[in-house]
Amino acid sequence: MSEETAGILDGAVPPARNPHLYGHRSAEDFLARSYRSGKGHHAILIEGPEGIGKATLAFRFANHVLTHPDPEAAPDHLSDPDPNSPVSRQIASGASHNLLHLTRPVDEKTGKAKTAITVDEVRRAGHFFSQTSGTGNWRIVIIDPADDLNRNAANAILKILEEPPRRALFIVLSHAPGKLLPTIRSRCQSLKLSPLSDEDLSKALAGLGMPLEGGRTEEIVLSMGKGSVAQALKLLNYGGTEIIAAFNEVIAADGPTARKAMHRLADVLSGKESDVIFGFFLEHLSDYLVARAREAAFAGDLPAADRQARLVSDIAEKITVAQAYNLDRKQTILSILEAARR
Repeated sequence: MSEETAGILDGAVPPARNPHLYGHRSAEDFLARSYRSGKGHHAILIEGPEGIGKATLAFRFANHVLTHPDPEAAPDHLSDPDPNSPVSRQIASGASHNLLHLTRPVDEKTGKAKTAITVDEVRRAGHFFSQTSGTGNWRIVIIDPADDLNRNAANAILKILEEPPRRALFIVLSHAPGKLLPTIRSRCQSLKLSPLSDEDLSKALAGLGMPLEGGRTEEIVLSMGKGSVAQALKLLNYGGTEIIAAFNEVIAADGPTARKAMHRLADVLSGKESDVIFGFFLEHLSDYLVARAREAAFAGDLPAADRQARLVSDIAEKITVAQAYNLDRKQTILSILEAARR
């Protein structure tokens, strides 16, 4: 597994190879016009929820810049990449000498992506710029996502952003920009993307060969997909709808029935190759608890709202500790479920 395909969900197309983007025409037009003006910022921070097309937009814009290296001669809009052009082929294969994609590296022992983008990865950017400094070409670095930079890596990126090389462009992606160093945010031009509309989400899924054909499945995907292709794929291809149903059963049941339901759900979430669905479950659980806290607050029960809000933090801490010390996942899940039922 390469870094370009690590973390790609079943049914998805790696952003570097994705020829289509849905729902972000205004953002595309902004980037194209900004580049054509010759006054575009050297660092663009593309913000928005995970799975709505930020990385695909980043690669589309990189393709646009490398295809039209003279800003004044560039079109005022982004087009679908031409799969037969040398630039598109090089980007799709990860072989472009003018584009560097910084993401979490793959652990050679496990074949999985590591938990953070390290300073060693950022040093690749320094090497990249030194190798290409004499070509006169645009040099583009996509940081995907910057949320995964550890502290040392973030500081190293900051130094490059403070004194960017000539004809260098940084495209910084973030699912949660509030977690970024304020100094990184301040050196980037922010471009916020919104979740996809139901229509655009349906088009994106159809483009992946998974058209929504009405019925209960479409209703669930559109209501719980949060305008995110990634979220929809987890619902469709990873058993997300079944996980939600099982969690609802845990919450609604009592006594021995609840205990059995908890163990069934914990067995699924702690099984082999369950990382994606486990992450999906944690996100759903957080949403559930936040909704309960909000309901309690609106009802005027501030102590209950405070308990639910604290529970979100407590569960996040449990997960952090369990992962840091490689604790038994099933027991951790059972503990979390027990806390959520209170």
